[in-house]
Amino acid sequence: MKTITIPGLAKPVTTLIQGSDYFRPSIYDKVCSVLDRYVAIGGTTIDTAHIYCGGESEVAIGQWIKDRNNREDVVILTKGAHHDQNGPRVNPEAIFKDLFESLERLGTDYIDLYALHRDDPSVQVSVIIEALNEHIKAGRIKAIGASNWTVKRLQEANEYAASNRLVGFTFSSPNLSLAKAKEPFWDGCVSADASDCAWHQEHQFPILSWSSQARGFFTGRFTPEDRSNEDLVRVFYSEDNWERLRRAGQLAKEKDVSTIQIALAYVLNQPFPSCALIGAQNEEELLSCYEGSKIVLTKDELNWLEHVEKNVS
Repeated sequence: MKTITIPGLAKPVTTLIQGSDYFRPSIYDKVCSVLDRYVAIGGTTIDTAHIYCGGESEVAIGQWIKDRNNREDVVILTKGAHHDQNGPRVNPEAIFKDLFESLERLGTDYIDLYALHRDDPSVQVSVIIEALNEHIKAGRIKAIGASNWTVKRLQEANEYAASNRLVGFTFSSPNLSLAKAKEPFWDGCVSADASDCAWHQEHQFPILSWSSQARGFFTGRFTPEDRSNEDLVRVFYSEDNWERLRRAGQLAKEKDVSTIQIALAYVLNQPFPSCALIGAQNEEELLSCYEGSKIVLTKDELNWLEHVEKNVS
């Protein structure tokens, strides 16, 4: 499987990252089946978060790592400091609490990739970067990143880190997909737009994209008339996205692959390091993603898939 390099982490990160937002110890057999298959095709990187399934996702992953005795062979991406019922909690105390709980659940003494799950623009980046660097110095975190942060805040944080000889963010995890979001999935979520991607290209700054396949928009199950999935309608139903779906289908026929594989390839062929978080739950879905990750798209093909405004009447 293809890999990218993230500064701060010695291990390579596979471009397909297995998601775990449904993992629980109560379905441990399924967890093992999913992760064993994923590893068998060359995957190494597992995405989780402090809040997933109330922490049970991390517990299940920790049990699998213990049973397989493979901690050094896998890359753990986990996230913390998500807001709660009282609002934002991106602060040193919440980071400390969530990180230590994640370490205990996962049964490890370090996290490979640690991301802040949300941002709180009212908190100065200096406070956040200094708090994270304390954990890096202690060996609890190898590389730090941010999920759902704007590029403006990322750059501000990294400029502070550079000027103070501290470690800055080395990856970002927004939504990036061929279908362009009309509005955020949830409050505080960020989807990368053209200007964001230009910044990532300029800085060669990695994106680890969530909802990389637009939550099933490219499966062929949905039409403009089918409005049964309210979230999909709210976020992705637009004339431009239907045109992108049509074009992805056309290119898929030319390459003898599926439409959703073209959507995945779009994310993985960006002019900067990129990975896709996938939600494969069975062998068929996993192999589809694996084959999709091998597809090479040219710059012209990427542009044709994405930029539909000039050509749609």
